[in-house]
Amino acid sequence: MNTQLAFPRMRPAQQMIVPPRSRERFAPRPEAVPAASLGEPVRTRDGRSLFLRGIRPDDVAALKRCFTRLSPEDIRRRFLHAMSELPEPMAQRLCNIDPAFETAFVLMDEAVEPAEMRGVGRIYVDESANNAEFSVLVEHDWARRGLGALLMQRLVDDCRRRGLHEIWGYVLLENRPMLELCRELGFERRSSLDEPGTTQISLRL
Repeated sequence: MNTQLAFPRMRPAQQMIVPPRSRERFAPRPEAVPAASLGEPVRTRDGRSLFLRGIRPDDVAALKRCFTRLSPEDIRRRFLHAMSELPEPMAQRLCNIDPAFETAFVLMDEAVEPAEMRGVGRIYVDESANNAEFSVLVEHDWARRGLGALLMQRLVDDCRRRGLHEIWGYVLLENRPMLELCRELGFERRSSLDEPGTTQISLRL
């Protein structure tokens, strides 16, 4: 199988250019990137630079600032309901993960001071079902540049490293960009009776 479009494991001096969307990028790779210990520079197709790394406990302030830049629509698409602010306890919880059951990657913009968080992707592992629920968020001004797919690739890699059989998530039916991205990347849709207005998407690993 042609795997040229799959994200390569990065050397420290390299800077990855986000490639076009392709189902092939989610093909199993011989070198799955280890969980959040590694970081790598990323350059979007329009030339902007970010740094992809695992989330850290000291990211709380950056996460809260990122939340303030989200539109009500962005918030509803990510959390599936309206929220006016990100409470401190929730921000602390989201940044202090349990690596046995969670992975979270962030896209940091280090061209500004302080560095700003432009995107977040995370999974929550259900050991009993041998799968993981994902969530991905990219700040509006950085959307449609392949960053959501990049975060998804890293989450898929981590699920495979853990030996899981499936990655899945809930998406609002109105969130057409996310549904289109997942369709292009080979995810399947299922009806969701528990969450009105949403659909469940999944990818067998």
